[in-house]
Amino acid sequence: MKAVLNRISASPRYARVFHWGKLISITGGTQVIVQGVGLTCGILIIRLLPIGEYALYTIANTMLGTISLLADGGISTGVMAQGSRVWQDKEKLGTVLATGLHLRKNFAAASLLVSTPVLIYLLMRHEAGWLSSILIVASLVPAFFAALSDSLLEIVPKLHQAVVPLQRNQLTVSIGRLILSGILVFIFPFSFIAILAAGIPRAIGNLRLQNISGTFIIKNQKPDPEIQKKILKTVRKILPGSIFYCFYGQITIWLISIFGTSHSVAEVGALGRLAMVLTLLNVLFSTLVIPRFARLPNNLAILLNRFLQIQFGLLIFGAFTVSIIHIFSAQALWILGPNYSNLKTELTLSFAGSFLGLIAGILFSLNTSRGWTISPFISISINLAAIVLGILIIDISTIRGLFVFNIFVAGTDVLIYCLYGLLKILRYSGIED
Repeated sequence: MKAVLNRISASPRYARVFHWGKLISITGGTQVIVQGVGLTCGILIIRLLPIGEYALYTIANTMLGTISLLADGGISTGVMAQGSRVWQDKEKLGTVLATGLHLRKNFAAASLLVSTPVLIYLLMRHEAGWLSSILIVASLVPAFFAALSDSLLEIVPKLHQAVVPLQRNQLTVSIGRLILSGILVFIFPFSFIAILAAGIPRAIGNLRLQNISGTFIIKNQKPDPEIQKKILKTVRKILPGSIFYCFYGQITIWLISIFGTSHSVAEVGALGRLAMVLTLLNVLFSTLVIPRFARLPNNLAILLNRFLQIQFGLLIFGAFTVSIIHIFSAQALWILGPNYSNLKTELTLSFAGSFLGLIAGILFSLNTSRGWTISPFISISINLAAIVLGILIIDISTIRGLFVFNIFVAGTDVLIYCLYGLLKILRYSGIED
C-alpha cells in the first residue's frame, strides 16, 4: 500500500493536482476570511449609516472605482503583458513596473480633473451640502492614491505566484477596515467617515505591498521608453473602452443616481454590497488563473482547452450561486436590516447581473493578458446598441427593471468577449505581433 502511495505521489499528474489544491486552499481559504470580513464591514456600514448618508457613500464609492479605472486606462494590462515575458528577470521586471507606475501618475491627474466636478454635482443633487461634498471628496484621497499603485504592484508577486504574502496583506487590510469602521462610524455616522475608515488601511497595505513586490525585482529602475511605447500601444487599444466602461460598468448606479431618489440609490447600493461576495471568485481568478493563462505557450489545443474549461466552470458555478440566493433571499435580506426586507426578487436579479458582469470581466482579462484586445470601436458600438435596445424594451423606471436591464447589457459583454477569445485562439493560435 505504501509503495502504491509513493508511486502516486511521484507522478506528474499527482504533483500538479497537489500543487493546484494547495494554491486554491491557501487563496480560497484566506479569501473566504477576507470577503467575510469585508461583507461584515459592509453590512455594519449599511446598518449604522442613515439611508441618506448611505446613498452618498454609494455614489462616492462608485466614483472611486471610476477614477481608479480612468487612472489605469489599460496600463495594468500592458504591464501584465510585458511582465509575463520577463517575469524571471528581476531587472527587466523592475523596469516594466517602474514604467507602469510612471504612466499611472500621469493618468491620475487627468482622472481627478474630470471626475471630481461630476462627483460633487451628484452628491449635491442628493442633498449633500458644500461642506459634506468637500469632506467626502477629501476622504477618497487615501484610497485613490493607494489604488494608483496597488494593482500594478500586485502583478509582480502574481506572476511569481507568491500567493501567501498577498493574501496576508489583504487580510490585514480587511481587518483594519472592519475595526476602524466599527469604531468610527458607530460614533460618527457620516459617509465621509466610512470612506476614510476604508481608505487608511488600504494606504497602509499599499506600503506593505511595495515590500512584497520588492523581493522579486531590482528596485529604483528608471522608466524605459521602449517598454512605455509597448504599454501605450495596449493603452491606446483599451483606453477608449475604459472611458466608456467607467460609466457602462456601473450603469445601474449612474442611472439611479441621476434619475432616482436617495432611497433608491441606497437600495441598489445595499443589494450590490451582498453581491460583493462574488469578489472571492474574481480574486481567485486574477491571482491563480489569469497569470497562468498569460504564461501558456502559443499552442492552439492547450489554449482552447483551458479557455473552454474556464467558461464551463464559471457557468456552472454561476447557476448554482444564483439559485442558492433565490432560495434563501429572505435570510440574505435579513442581514441588511428592515429597510431592505422587501427586495427579494431584486436581490436575485442583482446577483444574476453581477455574476454575468464578473464573467465578462474575467473573459476580458483572459483576452488582454495574452495581448488580445478587441477594437474599442466594435465593443463600444455593440454595447451602445445594447444600452439603447435595453432602454427601449425594458422599463427602467423601477429598481427591478434596472436590474433586468443590467442582466441584458452584462450578457451582451459575455457574448462579445467569449466569441472574441475563441476567434483569436482558433485563427491565430495565440500568436500576436
